[in-house]
Amino acid sequence: MQFRPNDRVSIDLGSDGVAQVRLTRPDKMNALDPEMFARLVEAGQALHEMKGLRVVVLSGDGRAFCAGLDLSNFAKPPDPDAPQLTDRTHGNANLFQQVAVQWRKLPVPVIAAVHGICFGGGLQIASGADIRVIAPDTRLAIMEMKWGLVPDMGGYALWRGLVRDDVLRELVYTNREFTGEEAKEYGLATHVDADPLARATAIAGEIADRSPHAIRGAKRLAAAMIDRTTDEILVEESIEQHKVMRTANQIEAVMAGMEKRRAKFADV
Repeated sequence: MQFRPNDRVSIDLGSDGVAQVRLTRPDKMNALDPEMFARLVEAGQALHEMKGLRVVVLSGDGRAFCAGLDLSNFAKPPDPDAPQLTDRTHGNANLFQQVAVQWRKLPVPVIAAVHGICFGGGLQIASGADIRVIAPDTRLAIMEMKWGLVPDMGGYALWRGLVRDDVLRELVYTNREFTGEEAKEYGLATHVDADPLARATAIAGEIADRSPHAIRGAKRLAAAMIDRTTDEILVEESIEQHKVMRTANQIEAVMAGMEKRRAKFADV
């Protein structure tokens, strides 16, 4: 299955349930212009509704994952009819925040494969993934302060629990560039790999071989863990376990493990 909205984003869903989602504006290093914002949200909506989806791998074509905002947009006058940034147009988010936080909202795991350049909004998009695999020589920065702006694409919500507070403050206040190796040290990279797309795809394959119902339940628990109380988390664990225990997929996981074969799971 393929999804190609207007040469900004593509989705290729494989038979294993792994969707390769690519930013496809390589001539501009996948910089974010209004069309890219719109197509990314459209892609997120398509993924929400996609049958047989188990994992998403998010990457960028060309020399960069995403160079952040397309600076040519600064020269354009604002649209007086556009929603205000404070308007919640996408649930709890505005359009620009949705582009990054929608990956956390997806019911399946998302793995970002990051290479080349990952600045500003691009870094906030990558931060929305469950797992980030970053090439060691990638150039990254929380870039907004360079332009007199603050990070406002969901970064502060997504970095919570990833980056130590004082490190995050320094990266924001100075917009200092750092490498993929440093990103691992700071908590922004899960793995550092010279071929991040291959590593991300391999991890996605492992996840796709697990029960899709259990994986989705685990992602819901991971989201709940951030801001729920201990008592609430304990209840949520029990609820999610009750949903999957003794179901066909859970029994298949046990049987496949005992018989040392690949499981055949029913999709959600």
